[in-house]
Amino acid sequence: MALDLDGVALPDTFSPIIYLLVKKLGIEYTSEVERNVFSQQRQKAAAYLNDTFNLQMSNDELIRLYFEERSAYLKNFEHGPVPGLKEFLECVKTAGLKVVCYGGLEKGHFDKEMAEFTEYFDGEKYICTNDIRPGIRQIVNDYYGLNYENVLFIDDVSRVAEEAKSKNVPFIGVPSNFKHGFQRQDMLRVGVKHIVSSIREIDYRLLEQMDNDAVTGLLWKK
Repeated sequence: MALDLDGVALPDTFSPIIYLLVKKLGIEYTSEVERNVFSQQRQKAAAYLNDTFNLQMSNDELIRLYFEERSAYLKNFEHGPVPGLKEFLECVKTAGLKVVCYGGLEKGHFDKEMAEFTEYFDGEKYICTNDIRPGIRQIVNDYYGLNYENVLFIDDVSRVAEEAKSKNVPFIGVPSNFKHGFQRQDMLRVGVKHIVSSIREIDYRLLEQMDNDAVTGLLWKK
């Protein structure tokens, strides 16, 4: 199992931070903005905003603004592992799955936020995907040498779902409940079969269902 860090194991902070940033830049927050910024390499996301909206700044300046906005937001936001994470990880381990976490920030972020849960993660424990977005091929093939049907991805971004679908990779969507967001409707558009509101809804029964879907090739809605 490959588990997304920010937005699944940790609460979604990316959506509100991006929303605040683009509004300050005078940009309308749309599904197109989400699609071109979420789960993209930082430089690529910055280039999209700069080129599309003629922001007249360097990509590095825009990335710096994002991290400044992030720091300010986190000072006023109680963050930490999502409720039910321990129970979820115990269920996953009881089911016999090995688990790796992944996300766009450096490993130090994982080490800090997941300190009390590191025993539940295997192998690399955490893979930074900023340079390999969305990272499905690299995680499955390069890091673990597995077939696509052997790895279950759990993510909050529809772009990752699209990549999973293109490779027929088992996928569970946990879209953010951010009121201005578009990820749930985009996952429905992609054809994600299993969408939950939080990992507390992922139990042994659903894991068995994912296994059956992988075997029968029925991972996605028509």
